[in-house]
Amino acid sequence: MIITDKIYGKFEIEKVLEDLIASKPMQRLKGIHQGGASYLVNEKWNETRFDHSVGVMLLIKKLGGSIEEQIAGLLHDVSHTAFSHVVDFVFDNKKEDYHETIYKSVIINSEIPTILEKYHYKYEDILFDDSRWTLLEQPAPELCADRVDSTLRDMYEYGHISLKDIQTFLSDLTVIEGKMYVQSIEIAEWFVETYYKEVIGFFMDPLNIYGNDTLAKTLRLALDKEVIKLDDFLGEDDELIEVIKSSKDKEIQEHFRRLNQNVKVQEDITNYDFHRKNKIRLIDPAVFNGKELIKASLLSEEVRKMNQTACEKATKGMYVKIITN
Repeated sequence: MIITDKIYGKFEIEKVLEDLIASKPMQRLKGIHQGGASYLVNEKWNETRFDHSVGVMLLIKKLGGSIEEQIAGLLHDVSHTAFSHVVDFVFDNKKEDYHETIYKSVIINSEIPTILEKYHYKYEDILFDDSRWTLLEQPAPELCADRVDSTLRDMYEYGHISLKDIQTFLSDLTVIEGKMYVQSIEIAEWFVETYYKEVIGFFMDPLNIYGNDTLAKTLRLALDKEVIKLDDFLGEDDELIEVIKSSKDKEIQEHFRRLNQNVKVQEDITNYDFHRKNKIRLIDPAVFNGKELIKASLLSEEVRKMNQTACEKATKGMYVKIITN
């Protein structure tokens, strides 16, 4: 199977990956939006978990990762519920890791173990210990395929960086003992700036905050009134929306109508309608200078400033004033 990705280009992938991509758990991710409710208030914010998952797999492949790590990368998000992290806001889960808590159950109760067994892989060996896959996952503030792909993909799709920028960044990556690093401080500075465009500029955009907060309140209300049940979150975004729309409950309908393309909001720290804090996400990639690894913040005043600013904004949270909804 040949896959052409808008960021990484064209790749031929193994049959096991082809079968996994065609599986129901992976195909479901085509209906799960990365930004949660963001596409409901801005139709351009429409990246999906499927595109990201395939991208993570291809980035691992591009960097020389094993077929097993490519499988882990492809499947790392199959347990994301409808609207991605909105479920964390519904349950006020500060760690934003609900999908991780149900990952094992989703895998076991799917066709994935059978597909892997067909190709002589044991799902338990590949999927339940991310510490084995050092390209796929690294604790913040280091680089990893999951963190890098979501940043590059969103920021390219939403017009903040170019393909040329991405190719320059990718060409600077190197792999040492199974982990990815940049080789120049200039590229490190570029990625840090791009990452904060994602986790501060996009995630904390007042409109994005409004969409996710409003949807979370709508879904929490629907759960309380037993219009929806927890299992409904294991479907696609639009399927959950249809359940909401079919409800006769006027209060739920009124909440949902507030999610539309005509919403206008702004940041207003003194006269706000609501306040939300997201999980604090910081980045400080190590730079390999040919001899040793050094944190970018030790080499660059610019990185230190960006990290400080991002930490302050994330800690403060976003104060949102609704102009019209």
